[in-house]
Amino acid sequence: MTQIPGDITPQIITRLKKVQGQLGGVVRMIEEGRDCEELVTQLAAASKALNRAGFTIVSQGLKECVKSGDSSGIDEKKLEKMFLALA
Repeated sequence: MTQIPGDITPQIITRLKKVQGQLGGVVRMIEEGRDCEELVTQLAAASKALNRAGFTIVSQGLKECVKSGDSSGIDEKKLEKMFLALA
């Protein structure tokens, strides 16, 4: 796979920092004894944001291979493993 292109790196970093903040909020909510439903809602939002960051990284690798026309550069087993790791 290729490295993350510089033009999407800030997007991914921003998304991951938001997840980091959400998780900090969840920890505080637990410490404060907040409602379980609120906790699950926040955890689901953090999980979705984290998955989107991961899928963005994987899909960018595919885009780069397609753009360059180098389908031989796609390691199908590695790609499948990466997608399944996010599932």
